[in-house]
Amino acid sequence: MVRIKERYLLVNIIYPEAAKDRSKSNLPDLLVYNQPTTNSCNGRTIHQAIKAEVTNLFGDYGAGAVERSLRVKYLSNATSTCILQCSREHYRLVWAALTMMNCVPTKFGSGDPCVFRVVRVSGTIKKVEEEAIRRAKQLIFAAKDEMAGKESDALNSLFGAKNSVNEVAMVDVDDDPDSENDFEEND
Repeated sequence: MVRIKERYLLVNIIYPEAAKDRSKSNLPDLLVYNQPTTNSCNGRTIHQAIKAEVTNLFGDYGAGAVERSLRVKYLSNATSTCILQCSREHYRLVWAALTMMNCVPTKFGSGDPCVFRVVRVSGTIKKVEEEAIRRAKQLIFAAKDEMAGKESDALNSLFGAKNSVNEVAMVDVDDDPDSENDFEEND
């Protein structure tokens, strides 16, 4: 029997438009970009919005290709994170639709302007879950550092730039004048 091969997409919902109103609050930039998604957005609305966008971009072919295999496996409104499952052959159609979506789908129509960012594609849900946990921890630590004043640039924290550079000095033993050689010359 042949196993059906699936792909899992880890998607973050980012709100760049909220940064314009950031002067009103003293929240860290990371929390402004990664704010919680409204509760009127659920798995069903995201599923319907993705199917509608695939139909808009790829017509009946796209709609038929993702109809049976597209599922929302996990949605966290608190972390604005979503895990989607789709067939291996058609995950690029779903990814393209997510790239073109620019508003959070809600029960009452389109919501806040946002960006759907696919951060991981994997063949197993376990690896996607591990990546989601790793990214959530990284976001918490970066927000704490920014609140403490250690981080000045939120985009470096968001995209994973390293905060410090380690310098290493290597010294050759032959170059050190204070060291004595263990060998002696014989006449």
